[in-house]
This record gives sequence, C-alpha cells and structure tokens, in this order.
Amino acid sequence: MKPKILQIAGDNQMGGIKFTLDGLVNSYLSKEFEFSVLSLNSNKSIFKCLCLKPDVIMCSQASRLKNLPVLRLLKLLNPHAKIIIREHHYSQGYEQFNVSNRIQFHEMLKLNYGLSNQVIAISQAQVKWMAKNSLVLPKKLTLIQQCTPIQKLFTITQKPRDKTLVLAAYGRFCSQKGFDILLKALKMLQHIPIRLYLGGEGLQENELKQLARGLENTKFVGRVDDLSSFLLRADVVVIPSRWEPWGNVCLEAKAAGKPVIASNIDGLTEQVQNCGILTPPDNPQALAQAIQYFASLPQTQIETWGSKGRESVKGAWDRYLSQWRTLLWEVLEL
Repeated sequence: MKPKILQIAGDNQMGGIKFTLDGLVNSYLSKEFEFSVLSLNSNKSIFKCLCLKPDVIMCSQASRLKNLPVLRLLKLLNPHAKIIIREHHYSQGYEQFNVSNRIQFHEMLKLNYGLSNQVIAISQAQVKWMAKNSLVLPKKLTLIQQCTPIQKLFTITQKPRDKTLVLAAYGRFCSQKGFDILLKALKMLQHIPIRLYLGGEGLQENELKQLARGLENTKFVGRVDDLSSFLLRADVVVIPSRWEPWGNVCLEAKAAGKPVIASNIDGLTEQVQNCGILTPPDNPQALAQAIQYFASLPQTQIETWGSKGRESVKGAWDRYLSQWRTLLWEVLEL
C-alpha cells in the first residue's frame, strides 16, 4: 500500500503554491505515494482529514497564531502522521515590509515550526534568515528550492527584437508583487519605445488599472493560462516584488530563455546570476534606470543572458522531485 501524503493548502487562487502542489500530485511520485490536497477552511475539512488517515501531512498554508490550534488538532487526531511545514510565505523581505514586532513574529513561527517533524525552506536566503533568527532546529530544516513543471518552457525559441522593447510581468495583483512599482517606473520612460504585457488578477486590479491611466504602452491581459504563449512575445521578464521567498516567475523566465529584471531581495537574489539585472526593491526610479539600460543593450547581450538563465535551470524539475522523494521516505522512517 502506498503511503498517504495529505497536502494542506490555504486556498485555490492563482499562485506558485497551487502550481507547486499540482506539480507534485501529477508527477511520477504518484506511483509511490498517494497524494491528496485539502483546504482547511471548515470543520468538515478537519473531519475529512481524519478519515483520510494520512501518513504525512504537508502544511503549505501560512503559519499564523490562529492556525496553531488546527495544527495541534491535526497532530492529536493523527498521532502516527509526520508533519512537514513548507515555508512559502515568510522571509527577510517579508519582515522588512510587513512586521512591526519581530520578536512576537519570531515566537509565533517557532511555535508553529516546533509542532512539525520537518520544515522545508525554499531558498538559500530563507535558510539563512531562519538560521540567523534561530526559528527552527538545524536538524529539522531542509532546503528544497521551489520548482514547477517547466519542461514545456524550454521549447520557446529566441525572439528577434525590434525597436520596441517588450516587457512581460505576471502574478497575483497584490502589494507583494510590486506591479505598482513597475507602472510608476514606466511613467518615467514614456520617451522610450517600450511595451508592457501585464498578466494576472487579484485585489489590486482596479488600483493598478487606475495607476496605468495614460500608459498607452501597457496592456492588461488577464489571467495567464498559457504561459508559453505569454512569454514567447517578451524580450525581458520584470519581477518587481517587494519580497519573494523564492519566485517561480524568475525560474519560469529562465526556462523560457528570457533575461530578467528583478528585485534584489530574498530568493530572487540567488536566482539572478548572469541572466539579468537586480534592482533595489520598492524603488521605481532604480527600476526605470534598469529598464532603460536594457533598452540600450544589443540583441546579442539579451540572447546571452537568456541562454545562461536557461542553462542554469536545466534539470531543476527532476532535481526537485528527487529531493522530495528522498525527504518523504526519510520522514516516513522517523
């Protein structure tokens, strides 16, 4: 009988967490493990969790004080199950922009992590932040750099560039992703031939469209369901996030052979190596300067960065699945 792996998610909205969960469920690992995904948003969900009798419970929802009773109840109802917390949400950058009382925040995280058998960090930057603040015991911390199924993106061919630099940006329309910063930067560059395709949806959609008024070179394309087609027309992918524990968009851009302009924060910093430009987060002027510099580059430089980025992520999906396979069997043997 295959071990039962229950993945607990916070919601079903667009985002890297959902894509990552779906990727594991639909991978070859399903031949060895019986995966199920559950959103704990009601008492019925708790009861369903009990009925499933999982061997491993993988928690991907954000760690919060209000979630502690749920986590304790899961351990009580499933005493034999191993608990894995996948930390997709928090980072040094998150603290910088969102946390006023860091001592209290750290104590909350320690309580949550302390209930787990293993905590998964998704970037080297996140590991360093956790270690610096002693958030989890070293023996309970494992690094598995996040990945999504990116094989299809490797088929995207290089796009000959014309006089207009085509930018692509996509993700949830929320403060974290920094699309307001990008639009403010473009307002400083209306004298340069640039076009932006902005994909996504979310709570800030109306606010962003208001901010984009007067930017005739900006097009909102809605939810991105066909990522290959969306990235095909781009010269460069812009990732203006205020914080980003990892940043799937950067990984996907590199697989597509597209250079990036990204914020110098958290997991993005370690991903942008000889494949684009890093800029200070939450700085429209610095971002505008980076875009202007990109617009002046020859086609050969853009292609070189694109090729180096693509080369750096070859085999990333296979490594990701292999690391998860090893970890799950190790946890099951604890």
